[in-house]
Amino acid sequence: MSAYFYQHFLFLEIAFMKILLVEDEHSLGETISGYLRQEGYVCEWARNFISAEEKVDLYTYDCALIDISLPDGNGLDIVKSIKKSQPQAGIIIISAKNSVDDKISGLDLGADDYLTKPFHLSELNSRIRSLQRRRNFEGNTEMQVGDLKIIPSQHEVWFQQKELGLTKKEFALLLFFVSNKNRVISKEAIAEHLWGDEADALDSFDFVYSHIKNLRKKIHAVGAADAFTSIYGIGYKLIDT
Repeated sequence: MSAYFYQHFLFLEIAFMKILLVEDEHSLGETISGYLRQEGYVCEWARNFISAEEKVDLYTYDCALIDISLPDGNGLDIVKSIKKSQPQAGIIIISAKNSVDDKISGLDLGADDYLTKPFHLSELNSRIRSLQRRRNFEGNTEMQVGDLKIIPSQHEVWFQQKELGLTKKEFALLLFFVSNKNRVISKEAIAEHLWGDEADALDSFDFVYSHIKNLRKKIHAVGAADAFTSIYGIGYKLIDT
């Protein structure tokens, strides 16, 4: 894979982006988070300012959807925190306030987009995908990673004329390794990326081994080279080929 793709290819416009939703209205938060998960995203929902700040301190995100008006704080302060600690994350402000001043303040702080309530969920999804295309993928429709050709928009991975037929989790796992090429990734980091903060409640991370085993099995089955290596007691690494 070229240096260009490694620099710009993080978590793309596709499913399994990790999204932070900051929304205090319970019914709306349930609706948005449920819709995004159904679309294949990993979505964590912070119901107030304090919870959002805690999540930003503990986890990393590809995109944040932030309501400005929160009962216990100002959503613009969360924008500041994300831009300081996670500058690579995209930010979309969602607010009932259709104020030019609010929009300008948010964009000046580094937000990428502004969506006024009420809005259609399909429009929100379109904004998220558009944001990721602009920030990370820059119009490219496929890429080569060693022997494999990845087509993110179609959720497909090919070796020559053979498709690997990956599950959503396996596809997300492959992208996670590609974006962290030559870095050792712990089981905890993999679990947290694929399952969000729900991973904290899991008894063990043995299932991570199973997902990696199945991914490697499918790579071997089509005759492609396996660039994964296990680092005993630590985690796994995808070696540049």
